[in-house]
Amino acid sequence: MASDSNSNNTTNHHKSMSSRSHQQQLVSTMIKQGFISDPFLSPSRLSTLSPPPTYRALTSPNQSPTLFEVMSVEQPRPALEARKKLQERVSFALSHAPFKISDQWGAGDVRLTVAARAEAGEREAGAFRVTMDVHRRVLTAKSRYFADKLRRSGTHSVEILDCDDVAVYVEAVVLMYSAELKTKLLGAEVSKILALLQICSAIMFDDGIRACLEYLEAVPWSEGEEESVVSNLNQLQLDCSRTDTVLQRVVADPWASSRADNVFLKLSLGVLQAKDDKARREMKALISRLLREDPDGSSLQNSLDISRDTLYQLCHRCLGSLVLCLSEAACLDESRQDRGTLMAEISREADNMQWILGILTDRKMGDEFVKLWADQKELAILHSKIPTMYRHEISKITAQLCISMGKGKILVPKETRFALLSTWLEALYDDFGWMRMSGKSIDRKLIEEGLSQTILTLPLPQQQSILLKWFDRFLNRGDDCPNIQRAFEIWWRRAFVKQYAIESQLQLAVCGVPD
Repeated sequence: MASDSNSNNTTNHHKSMSSRSHQQQLVSTMIKQGFISDPFLSPSRLSTLSPPPTYRALTSPNQSPTLFEVMSVEQPRPALEARKKLQERVSFALSHAPFKISDQWGAGDVRLTVAARAEAGEREAGAFRVTMDVHRRVLTAKSRYFADKLRRSGTHSVEILDCDDVAVYVEAVVLMYSAELKTKLLGAEVSKILALLQICSAIMFDDGIRACLEYLEAVPWSEGEEESVVSNLNQLQLDCSRTDTVLQRVVADPWASSRADNVFLKLSLGVLQAKDDKARREMKALISRLLREDPDGSSLQNSLDISRDTLYQLCHRCLGSLVLCLSEAACLDESRQDRGTLMAEISREADNMQWILGILTDRKMGDEFVKLWADQKELAILHSKIPTMYRHEISKITAQLCISMGKGKILVPKETRFALLSTWLEALYDDFGWMRMSGKSIDRKLIEEGLSQTILTLPLPQQQSILLKWFDRFLNRGDDCPNIQRAFEIWWRRAFVKQYAIESQLQLAVCGVPD
């Protein structure tokens, strides 16, 4: 047992010696890096002082705490990690500091101390700080802040307290010794340059400000960085002649909004006339998505001011092309070899109309289109003369309008709604089978619901006229006809059930009136 006890004591003794040796090595490293002052070294050497937080009580009240006791004081892990990272950044910055090369610059004649802001619950003396021996001639030549500070105080020391980021201050001082500032900044992240710019602005380091702005002007930004750049430059309130070059990539000219219409018109015409169908689909989706980011203009800063006139100019252009294609196709000999090309052009123009209608609906401008489409009686007649496989894209326009009206996204008078159905409902019935089979772009239930709701917004006699005709057609066509029997049921109850109940209530109400 005694042998085991001796063995344990020996093991513990070795562990203690190993731990003490490790701590001594760590202290030696920190002294070399400048994080702990060495009283045996010349005061002109660089030193970084970071006073410790309150340490635990010692056995003797008059005894000074040892370095190892200070290091062993427990601190919250996040605070320790943050301080460790800060020390590493400062150490890295100082490892490249020209003012440490005495052969080139000579001994420093100004002691500059930069201290971090004390954390919550931390004494001010416990905040991280770094002290550098630098050169008056460099500080006064590069920084108007330091020039004024040293001239007025007449001292050989300067303190900057409550800094948000000590490491960036150190890097700014190091930059003052560099002749090629832009080269020193190469590869830095935008956030780092913005932090440097703030410090350079605070200490009035004009060469540093210029280098940071030139870097920001040339380097790419992510969307998040873009917002940070604009925000920081606005906060710094630098001379516009300096920042305008940087902001030109994101800030438009004051009159640029008046050109939005022209740009949109040019882009849209390019899409409508595109030769490559795949590219046309992609660009249509892109423009629609960009416009849909703020379709109702709720944010005046971000809304794109596209006028109603511009959109309807595109509508009339597409409509004119569609009428022309249908007129030519209706008189075309079936033996003509280019018949297929012309039919494909009809589908293409109808698809273009659907795209413009989608934009109008998103921007709450579709009311005028309903009347425009309802008035196309000539086009509806030409439509009936074209093979269904080519013309069904035209009926999708009617379906799209019914869906939007059924959801309340387009509001027009009942006369316009009835005129629309009077002109195009038969064509929609005829093409529904092809529309249903045409692909993924058609949602049968959505069309049937939109058509039902549109019909049910009409006066009862008009509902009856439309639904009785649908009833006969559905019996003969089945799935090739929209199934709107839900609308039929609602109309039936309105016409023959609920009306009687309302009349009874009125009679009771009249009977209940006293003489």
